[in-house]
Amino acid sequence: MICIETGIAGVCIVESESVLDHRGAFSRIFCSDELRPVFGTRQLVQINHTRTSRVGTIRGLHFQFGPQSEMKMVRCLKGRVWDVAVDLRRGSTTFLKWFGAELTPELNRALVVPEGCAHGFQVLQSESELLYFHTAMYSKSHEGGVRFDDPSINISWPLPVAELSVRDANLPLIAPDFEGLPS
Repeated sequence: MICIETGIAGVCIVESESVLDHRGAFSRIFCSDELRPVFGTRQLVQINHTRTSRVGTIRGLHFQFGPQSEMKMVRCLKGRVWDVAVDLRRGSTTFLKWFGAELTPELNRALVVPEGCAHGFQVLQSESELLYFHTAMYSKSHEGGVRFDDPSINISWPLPVAELSVRDANLPLIAPDFEGLPS
């Protein structure tokens, strides 16, 4: 497994190697020893799966407030998505900057999103499926988010928006006095 830095501290691409033979392919998608430089002593406590049908759909931008703040690693199992992390950490040199990357099964990579960063994605191929590895349990009372089209972030989504959940459509814009999430 290779970790590629993105310019936002803690946000990285994890590339997995595939071993191919006449039967198909094998790849390791998580290894605590190999990912120790990224995950440190954090433990995975929850794994989630999403399937999104419609091209252009956006899910996010989501995060959890402390003490349920979480690191997550996101991998595409089927289809194609544009996956995005946004730095919301108070005092960060990349505060309100974003990083986006295409994820597909063929690219065999994942995006790591650390605590204090929001995450979202746009579906580029119908019936796309993602697998999420989380270091904290989901808590409805700790959920947070910002709007996908917030002008203070200005994400370049690759496609027009086709669909949003009611929750995501009603996420707030970042307030002018927002100083960031505590570290």
